[in-house]
Amino acid sequence: MTEQAAFKEYRNVHHMLTETAKAKPDKDAYRWFVAPGEVEGVTWSRFLEHVHEVSRSLIALGIRKGDKVSILSYTCYRWVLSDLAIASIGACTVGIYQSLLAQDCHYIIDHSDSVVVFAEDQTQLDKLLAQRESLGNVRKVIMFKDFRPTGDDWVMSFADFLKLGTEVDHDVLQQHIDAVEPGDPAAIVYTSGTTGVPKGAVLTNDNMTFTPQSAYFSLDIKPHHETFLFLPMAHVFARICVLFAMVAGNPTTFTRSMETVIDDIKTSRPHWFASVPRVYEKVYSKVLSGIEAKGGLALVIFRWACSVGSKVSELKQLGRPLPLATSLQYSLATKLVFSKIQAALGGRVCWCISGAAPLNPTIGRFFHAAGVLILEGIGMTENTSFTNVNQVDRYRFGWVGPAGPGIEQRIALDGEVQFRGRNVMREYYKMPEETAATISADGWQATGDLGEIDDEGFLRITGRKKDLIITAGGKNIAPSAIEGIMATSKYIAQVCVVGDRRKFLSALVTFDQENIVAFAAEQGISYASVEELMSRAEVITLINAEVQERNRDLATFETIKKIAIVPEFTIDNGMLTPTLKVKRNVVMERHADLIGKLYADEG
Repeated sequence: MTEQAAFKEYRNVHHMLTETAKAKPDKDAYRWFVAPGEVEGVTWSRFLEHVHEVSRSLIALGIRKGDKVSILSYTCYRWVLSDLAIASIGACTVGIYQSLLAQDCHYIIDHSDSVVVFAEDQTQLDKLLAQRESLGNVRKVIMFKDFRPTGDDWVMSFADFLKLGTEVDHDVLQQHIDAVEPGDPAAIVYTSGTTGVPKGAVLTNDNMTFTPQSAYFSLDIKPHHETFLFLPMAHVFARICVLFAMVAGNPTTFTRSMETVIDDIKTSRPHWFASVPRVYEKVYSKVLSGIEAKGGLALVIFRWACSVGSKVSELKQLGRPLPLATSLQYSLATKLVFSKIQAALGGRVCWCISGAAPLNPTIGRFFHAAGVLILEGIGMTENTSFTNVNQVDRYRFGWVGPAGPGIEQRIALDGEVQFRGRNVMREYYKMPEETAATISADGWQATGDLGEIDDEGFLRITGRKKDLIITAGGKNIAPSAIEGIMATSKYIAQVCVVGDRRKFLSALVTFDQENIVAFAAEQGISYASVEELMSRAEVITLINAEVQERNRDLATFETIKKIAIVPEFTIDNGMLTPTLKVKRNVVMERHADLIGKLYADEG
């Protein structure tokens, strides 16, 4: 059977869910924590029943095909349940990051024409109540938890919402389900927006049934595998992970919160999970700082284990067998060192996925040496968050792998990466000019990424067109790769490279507070606040030394000549998107005076 013939032509998302529920009715579908270390769950057949219950209640509320329903919540079982129920009756889910401010939530709800909102808790409800007068299209707000009566019927509990559907006949539900066609919208996903106004990518039922299948054929998924989810469901990356697990019929366990991920992953013991690079970077930094703090024999053993692991990693990449002596050494290295890293991830991880931003190859190689293979991939909202991914038996660090089955890729004359396939969105909602600028008449999607494709079909991203720095000397530089190299220092948390039209590059740097505080204690440096610590000469000297050491891996014109230490970039201060991408233009605008000082003596 060819890869193309292996695709199932699902009519809609509900059809895909039904196929899995019929094939694996008694297998666990979703699990969630009811207490630390304690989970409950549902089977695929019971999940389908839950979906139908929610769909009936939506119908009772008057939701019809084409209506928009927003979900303002962090990842949880009810998020997935509501999403599938909305899509099942031909309505359209609009996910909203729980971290957004009230005015940003208002923009998405209003622009998408949403008529119902599911809200996680009182914190999210307060955002809606603050904007209520200008949310005239919203008929109901349905609480996932923490329901508190507001004195009117605009807000209702999830339990009361479910009661609405008890009188809706099964035949009526089936009519709604049968009316949903492949080209009908299933979701509008608003870009997190590093620049400009968020745009709503309209993803169809066909997008949402084709894409997880293409990912499924690209990855080594087994019937017994289980996964763990902590990514925000408002990000289409998480949505595709859920649908990918559905195609495979694998159970998904939801974390309680980002603060409990470390404990929850140990309990759930996944075989695979997906993450953004920032999480892998933090684990990497934590491991290095922890072992260096121990020092002595522990540090010697760690460095020896890493040396052995690197040899094993190189041999595996080349497809060569391990010599007996190396195999024995690696077994000992795993017992003494790497087993602890593996145990921190639950002890059963076969592979991980990294997406949404570039992963530094150094970090990928480190985890591989430790027995954890991170498969870097790429996708964006406009192509349903999947185009390429490395494979278990075919991978390269620093590359995002070959395109998935059914997806075409090419490099345009200006170096831009472009894709065509059933994963490409239908349009930007109510933005025809932006749609035309992104999708050509013959279906090619412009990504804004710069890259190269080799003879084996592997794609490597070299930068973003809009982020490209052109120095005064005419050198074109993609800052993301440089930023990734600098961030491998355990003392550096975030980096924003600047230098467009300048003679040299500089960088705004935030430090890793935990490791810098430890450094200050070791050096006997006194300080009254983190802000004061940022300005201490010893800290500035340390960060400069870390940058200069990493400059050795760069061409002369790519090296960072000057740095300035600045406060952390966060979602709350507007310098990070909800998907943890740096808003470069915002950072540069906020620190314009500081950047000016870095180049004061340029002439």
